[in-house]
Amino acid sequence: ILVNRYGSRPVVIFGGLLCGIGMVSAAFCTSILQLYICVGFITGFGLALNLQPSVIIIGKYFLKRRPIANGLAMAGSPVMLCTLAPLNQFLFDNFGWRGSFLILGAILLNCCVAGALFRPMGAATASVKTQATEEGKDALKEEVTKDAMEMSSPMNIPMETTTEEEGGKDCCEKINQYLDFSLFKHRGFLIYLIGNVLMFLGFFAPIVFLAPYAKHIGIDEYSAAFLLSILAIVDMIARPTTGIIANSKWVRPRIQYFFSFSIAFNGACHLLCPLASGYTGLVVYSVFFGLAFGMVCAMLFETLMDLVGAARFTSAVGLVTIAECCTILLGPPIGGTLIDTFGDYKYMFIKCGAVMVLAGTFLFIMNYYNYRMLAKEEKERKAKEEDPKSVRTENEGRNNWNKEIVRDGPELEPLREEREGLKKEVNGT
Repeated sequence: ILVNRYGSRPVVIFGGLLCGIGMVSAAFCTSILQLYICVGFITGFGLALNLQPSVIIIGKYFLKRRPIANGLAMAGSPVMLCTLAPLNQFLFDNFGWRGSFLILGAILLNCCVAGALFRPMGAATASVKTQATEEGKDALKEEVTKDAMEMSSPMNIPMETTTEEEGGKDCCEKINQYLDFSLFKHRGFLIYLIGNVLMFLGFFAPIVFLAPYAKHIGIDEYSAAFLLSILAIVDMIARPTTGIIANSKWVRPRIQYFFSFSIAFNGACHLLCPLASGYTGLVVYSVFFGLAFGMVCAMLFETLMDLVGAARFTSAVGLVTIAECCTILLGPPIGGTLIDTFGDYKYMFIKCGAVMVLAGTFLFIMNYYNYRMLAKEEKERKAKEEDPKSVRTENEGRNNWNKEIVRDGPELEPLREEREGLKKEVNGT
């Protein structure tokens, strides 16, 4: 909503300010509750205002190489995952936790600088769009027929029913202007939404429990932490590489299948994790997990943009994020509950793997169905265009039907009575 109303640049700058304020305020906190508010709520809200505009603006500037741009943009997350943990430890050892929050707040204020570099769409593009709109309006005016003029005459205008309905429509139109709820009628969007909501039940939990699982099987603390670094390094390489592959002429026309495979591959890695023995086995798992994780993240937003288009992408991201947040929050607690119940980490990995394989299979089957339906609809549309007689007959029938409704509708009865009264007065004089 904010991006549609104000644009990406001011939203990112405001989000950067919130991030800086939240982290600096955390340095002066005296209770856990205050830390929750400053770091969790204020900083978290600021980071949310940074992520979505950054993804949305890619779709406005890139088309031909958009998958590559998405892959490169999403590669920033694993870079920070590699460097942030040792940086936090260094700051804590040298400046304490209060000093660490102050320095991290200053670092996050650089989001404002990044937001200032977001170049809005130029005036030339806007003028071209305006000119095209005006030309379209002129063309429509020229195509007004005699029947349409008759229907718009004072004697044939339908009376307004109720002002409440009109006010309700205005309110809905204003809301729909910033958040397009008509996306819930979009077949591809619904398939994507259901598959992703299911996927996120098992997407983040393995990252949360990887290091504790390594400690559980007897691996020392530093070696267990290094597994996350291995995962992040592979993830950092996998994201732009996946973007390049997804941009190829063989993959991009059917990128939804590639995305489905990536999710299922991710789930297969988790299902095989309990079979890994020793530290070497977990290193191999971390490599494949990082590869699969990077593949999914690189195409997460690209596939959505491929389905709904750049014009509706802003609303689609907002609606998808709202739905996904629920399962993102539920995934790790459910995994922790399984660990506490059975006293073993393998059931958590099996649960995550099974959910993701199911999500990948669902997306693959439903995307196949969606592609078939789109091809069928396109074929029917072309058949109608090639037969102008049937289109003209259909339009004439629709116009005649509308005219009969307007002329004979009960809502025009007061107008007809008034007209008859005027005729009688004229005859009487």
